[in-house]
Amino acid sequence: MILIGTMNLTRTLESGEFYCPTCNSIQGQRTRSKRPFLTLYFIPTIPIGNPEPFVQCDGCKSSWDLSVLSMDQKTHERVRANQFRNEAIRASVLITLEDDEITEPEIQSLLRISSQILDHPIDREELGRLCSVATQSNIRTNNYVLTVSKRWTMQQRLTALQAMFLAATSCQEEVSDAKIQRLAEMEEILELTESEFEAVIEDSVLFANI
Repeated sequence: MILIGTMNLTRTLESGEFYCPTCNSIQGQRTRSKRPFLTLYFIPTIPIGNPEPFVQCDGCKSSWDLSVLSMDQKTHERVRANQFRNEAIRASVLITLEDDEITEPEIQSLLRISSQILDHPIDREELGRLCSVATQSNIRTNNYVLTVSKRWTMQQRLTALQAMFLAATSCQEEVSDAKIQRLAEMEEILELTESEFEAVIEDSVLFANI
């Protein structure tokens, strides 16, 4: 009986230092290469694919594309900040759609939030696209925020909560129970203290009245 299979062989090409986006600091790194091989009796014999190089952090063991080596700390911080802004406006859109509809006052509020709170102006066309994606994905606000907020800083969590509160309460009519429930869940999801949560709500109310 002939035993044939495949396995990936990984080898280190070189080592050095880089700014690790996960550790948020300079760390040692190894540039490594992974390549699949055909095995005969569990012995690698013939390569069956191209080498796939990647960078591995010595600290957290995260793996990155080689392009991470050409990005400095400021570049990483800018990328992460842009990522947060995109995620925060999506969370605001999701909480607006908790009652499965969106009104003109809510549209105007989301445009204002993106510009003045998140410093990430969007137009009505982009907002329409975000609403369409949110509706089709059927993802609820709490599940989305629980997933993406793990990489947010504390200040980003407070900012995102303010954006979501303003989005949820922008309708001229009474705020729906679904939106109130989602906002209440944010204290635990964002890992905020009661005083931090209440402070954001108070600041948001003041902002809404300006």
